[in-house]
Amino acid sequence: MQKGYLSLVLHAHLPYVRHEDRDDYLEERWVYEAMLEAYIPLLLVFERLKLDGIDFRITLAVSPTLLSMLADPLIQNRFKTHLAKTVELAGKEVKRTAGKPQEHRVARMYLDRLREIASYLSRLNGNLVPALRHLQEGGHVELITCAATHAFLPLVETEEAIRAQLLVGMDTHERILGQRPLGIWLPECAYTPGLDRLLKDCGLRYFFVDSHTFEHATPEPRRGLYAPLFTPYDVAAFARDAESCRQVWSSAEGYPGDFDYREYYRDIGFDLEETYISPYIHPSGIRVHTGLKYHRITGKDVPKEIYNPDRAREKAAIHAGHFMFNRERQVERAADWLDRKPLVVATYDAELFGHWWYEGPQFLDFLLRKVTGDSEVLKLITPSEYLAEFEQNDRARLPMSSWGRNGYAEVWLNERNDWIYRHLHQAERELIEAVEILDTADDPLEKRALRQAARELMLAQSSDWAFIMDNQTMVDYAVRRTHDHLVRFRDILIRFEAGSLEENFISALERAYPIFPDLDLAYYLPKRAHRVNLSRNLVAAGQAEFPQLRVLMLSWEFPPQVVGGLSKAVYDLSRHLVRQNVEVHVLTGYAHGAPEREVVEGIHVYRLCTYQPGNQTDFLDWVFQLNMAMLDELDHLMRLGFEPDVIHAHDWLVGFAAMEAKRRYQLPLATTIHALEHGRNQGIHTPLQQRIHQLEGDLIAMSDHVFVCSRYMADELRRLFGFPVERTLIVPNGMELPDWNTAEEEKNLRRLREQIGADSGRVVFFVGRMVREKGVQLLLEAAPHILQRHGDVTFVLAGRGPMLEELGRQAQELGIADRTRFLGFVDDERRNQLFRLADVAVFPSLYEPFGIVALEAMAFGTPLLVADTGGLREIVRHTENGATMYAGDVQSLINQLCWLLEHPEQCRSMAERARQEIEQYYNWAHLASQSITAYRSLGQQRLSAMNKGGTW
Repeated sequence: MQKGYLSLVLHAHLPYVRHEDRDDYLEERWVYEAMLEAYIPLLLVFERLKLDGIDFRITLAVSPTLLSMLADPLIQNRFKTHLAKTVELAGKEVKRTAGKPQEHRVARMYLDRLREIASYLSRLNGNLVPALRHLQEGGHVELITCAATHAFLPLVETEEAIRAQLLVGMDTHERILGQRPLGIWLPECAYTPGLDRLLKDCGLRYFFVDSHTFEHATPEPRRGLYAPLFTPYDVAAFARDAESCRQVWSSAEGYPGDFDYREYYRDIGFDLEETYISPYIHPSGIRVHTGLKYHRITGKDVPKEIYNPDRAREKAAIHAGHFMFNRERQVERAADWLDRKPLVVATYDAELFGHWWYEGPQFLDFLLRKVTGDSEVLKLITPSEYLAEFEQNDRARLPMSSWGRNGYAEVWLNERNDWIYRHLHQAERELIEAVEILDTADDPLEKRALRQAARELMLAQSSDWAFIMDNQTMVDYAVRRTHDHLVRFRDILIRFEAGSLEENFISALERAYPIFPDLDLAYYLPKRAHRVNLSRNLVAAGQAEFPQLRVLMLSWEFPPQVVGGLSKAVYDLSRHLVRQNVEVHVLTGYAHGAPEREVVEGIHVYRLCTYQPGNQTDFLDWVFQLNMAMLDELDHLMRLGFEPDVIHAHDWLVGFAAMEAKRRYQLPLATTIHALEHGRNQGIHTPLQQRIHQLEGDLIAMSDHVFVCSRYMADELRRLFGFPVERTLIVPNGMELPDWNTAEEEKNLRRLREQIGADSGRVVFFVGRMVREKGVQLLLEAAPHILQRHGDVTFVLAGRGPMLEELGRQAQELGIADRTRFLGFVDDERRNQLFRLADVAVFPSLYEPFGIVALEAMAFGTPLLVADTGGLREIVRHTENGATMYAGDVQSLINQLCWLLEHPEQCRSMAERARQEIEQYYNWAHLASQSITAYRSLGQQRLSAMNKGGTW
């Protein structure tokens, strides 16, 4: 059973460099070189894998400009000529190198490879599109699209122009490949807030961003890069995995730089005499790459040695194995803490494989075979397959970002290329105005003219031109292309406005750039007044990214009424929901001295008097009265116009009110089960326990989602009540890292030592309810044995409960009363000081659904020993972030606590790691975001049911 997934994503793109009038443009060679050295070799790899029965998966983004060129008969015919000349050159090279065995073997390799490519191309009649379709239909390759001309979308000014880039790209993909794409490779992985709404409107389900986009998301993703995030408009963002990308891309440590691989820059087009090579370079004599290269990288500042194909192939196999091994370790590490199978998204430019890295297709061949056939840890998956398996994902707002230099727009907006944008933006606005005018007319020539104007604008918007200007390579060509398209655009608009359009003029422009033949001008018609751009980086005023949610919380306790951990958990969740624009109303029990109605940190709190307040002689009757009071208050609020989107109930004590509110008002119901009666008592033994167990089952069965704090609790729900896993959501309790003034704190801790009579020596601390399931009796039983080895230890026990007197007697009987301090109830401030004072915190629970006390100890940097049970088992990993003991085993407690006391350095190291994990995995902002995702899912399900005439 695999532990995680690997999603390989290749992005194939070239700017539109087709020139009908001439066949000697150097830039057109970009297409032929990429086809010959990357695209066809990759297709051959995929075809062989399919023939060999390898059930591989890979995602391939093909830009609309590249796709249009691949499907163009002119490009196809010119490529055949280019291929024939290269085959001819390879044949001549076989003869020329006959007396040089090493070079001759390389020449033979090229000739054999080129002949294989020529045979493959012949079978396809020169058209690669059917091969792409065939792979797509077989389910092995998921084909996705890109913006029409690869425009850097955050720098496009108008929403209409962005929409046109997206929809024309999708239309082109569907027209040529036969299927509407589900995903998109955003040009340069460039995202800006608000773009997700346009993606959603276009029907796109997912896109890719760079890793730092997730790192700066709000809230920070609790699953890191190992799962996608839903944006505010429910489009999934997948983050590039930095580690896997670095192993291939890095100039310092990436595989392509291995000394045994072929050297890209030593080409016979530059090395051989002009009289020999001239038929195969540019007609004007400009030296160019022919693709025939005889040397390996060898090393820096040393003579280049002859390439050895066999050694290079061996290296490709080794590197594929190394890559798989590292991804397996990466997945295994992530699987230890993640609540689902981790996903590693490895993304690359397709042209890297074969063109820049000659052995790249071999590497992919080996890798896909190894993962599919050998790995017990990894499974290949496409983004669509992942989203089908995991429909629920965390939601966050993503910042503006790209995968370019320094992560934002620096490459495409700087002193070398910033001049283009004032012209592009002016052209966008003029085109939109012209299309609005034309929308009321019906002149075919005018429509053709504006379609061509739109093509010229789109071609000028290509991010490639700004990139080239920044990179200072083919600058003249990039400037000329930008300039020429804008000049043609201006010429069309002038003639359109003057009413002087001529059919010959438009036809000539259409022939020069026959791209996007079915371009729909309606895409440029304004739909809203929004703008999505770098300077604003927002959605227009009055349009919230999320419609505000209203959540009704039902909880029998809420601060200042605190009995157990439930009160604080509800409070913390509620206030972090409020911070994320959720309106929260809490119905709870009466608390002496607290207002009946108040707003606390944005939370609307209603404390309700029961009809028989505080009558603990009949516990179930008091619970029933509290639930009736909650229903009466909800009825009152509903009459005043309050209508929640979801009810969130906490434990069985509010179950009757929750179930009746769901029935009465047809509202979705989410329930958090903080603990179960069966677990608290290690079984059901009395009629009261049986009744509570039944009430728990009724509430769980009627809930649409049940939140639990650990996998242990999820298993308990399934085992005891048969509740389906797909409706169970694991949301651990959260914790905030405390701040304190060190100097003042030290003074307070010295005073506290004096107050509790622990002036010297070490402190072992427990805090919690004094009940059997907390295991305090085990700690006392172990204490004499620990004191024999560490006589300076004082056991400090905080908390109250029905066993408090019994535990005091136990300490007396064991002769440890002088080394034991029972403090009773302590407030939060005193508890926190005790955590800071303690040398070890011990929680030997017999039953612990989650274990918030463990998180509290971790937050304060207190070394930790817990029982290996329930939720504690999922929080604490032995010798990594704390120590664990066998639940109920006194000898195990003695052994582990003594080890901690004897190894202070390891204790400090584990405690520091634990503290870091609090911020990473138990951040309340993350957990609130996860809850919001579940609430919205329930709201959408309810709406869907209502629209179909059903009930909820």
